[in-house]
Amino acid sequence: MSRRAPDAAAPLIDADDLDLPFLPIEDPAFAADPASQFRRARDAHPWLARIGIGYIVIEHAAMREMMRNDARMVFGFNEVVEHMGASGTPWGEFIKGTIQVQSGDTHARLRNALRSAFSPRMANRYRDVMREQIDKLLDAWLPRGRFDFEEFASYYPISVMCRMLGMREEVIPEIRSSLEALGLAMSMDRRYLPELQRGTQLLEHTARSLIAQRRADGGKSGDADLLDMVLAVRESGEMSEDELVNLLIFMFVGGYDTSKNVITLMMHALIDRPGLYERCGESLEFTRKAMHETLRFHSPASALRKVVSDIDFRGVRFPSGSLVMFPWGFSGRDPTAVDEPDQFDPERKRPQGSHFAFGMGAHICLGQFIGMAQIEEGFHAIARRLRNPQRTGEPGWRPYPGTWGIAGLPIAFGPA
Repeated sequence: MSRRAPDAAAPLIDADDLDLPFLPIEDPAFAADPASQFRRARDAHPWLARIGIGYIVIEHAAMREMMRNDARMVFGFNEVVEHMGASGTPWGEFIKGTIQVQSGDTHARLRNALRSAFSPRMANRYRDVMREQIDKLLDAWLPRGRFDFEEFASYYPISVMCRMLGMREEVIPEIRSSLEALGLAMSMDRRYLPELQRGTQLLEHTARSLIAQRRADGGKSGDADLLDMVLAVRESGEMSEDELVNLLIFMFVGGYDTSKNVITLMMHALIDRPGLYERCGESLEFTRKAMHETLRFHSPASALRKVVSDIDFRGVRFPSGSLVMFPWGFSGRDPTAVDEPDQFDPERKRPQGSHFAFGMGAHICLGQFIGMAQIEEGFHAIARRLRNPQRTGEPGWRPYPGTWGIAGLPIAFGPA
């Protein structure tokens, strides 16, 4: 089908009336290779496909243009909760209260109040902590000579978050399983619901205990940490107690899944490109380039939006109530994003906005600067110290809806 823009004078077509390709995003085979499925769908329609619960935008340029209508859409997380039969449950209430679900004045109030706590300056302040934590993990794991890289990578962001919030690292094994469960929340698979409830309750207990202990201590001795900064927002009256607790849970989940998955996807991309992998060990700047190319090539995030006011886009009408998915993690894999989009090249001239790995619009990821600093520092140290990695088995894959990524990446490696 031609990519020619529709005639502005042509009558609008309701999205339901279009003959669109169907993408089975819940199918495990889809999760193993989303890029090729998006490519085939674009052969049938240049920018739109159908999924089980609505539509999915499959062209980079269309995502950018359609997000100009962001004010007419809200996050579709509540619809996922309803689909899972979880309204009124601990997990359902957590989702209802997350900053991503909020809109209008509430969303603006929370983002403005928290902006300084998640700024680039704050991210850079914690780079030394990130280096210390990844080196501590490498010291413990490298003597094994082989391990599941995805499991190894999972301990890094939790340990950094514990340091940023002044938590004891002894809690890491306990909360890791909860974070793994919550990372599957948006897969829309009801089998995970009991784990989601248990994980939410554990993390809420952890967050409330952390807040109570810090208040009892009268604040952290020395420089204020991230917990002190968000507590100050609460004490100023810009955030309620429930919003504070929800934010801490959301910080754990968001900070864990993105960093762990991107670092694992970087290893997956670079283990078969040993020259590029070695360069990551030699240069933090090159690691930054490899990270952005990984984020363009394949990264974990997607977003579900609910249309709340009719949207007319490229001659297609999306009626109020429509659900539209934006696959941010594959937004850079079509020719409207970059030339030769299926070639992995960290040295490419990457146009600004060549990927939307952290989303777009008013709900762009609040913690993106901390996440990127964590990925850069972590992978740079890994490539410097974990030498000559080799696959010892095929990777597994997480469900595509929600936070996609690798579930198991067995490797072996030589001495440092």
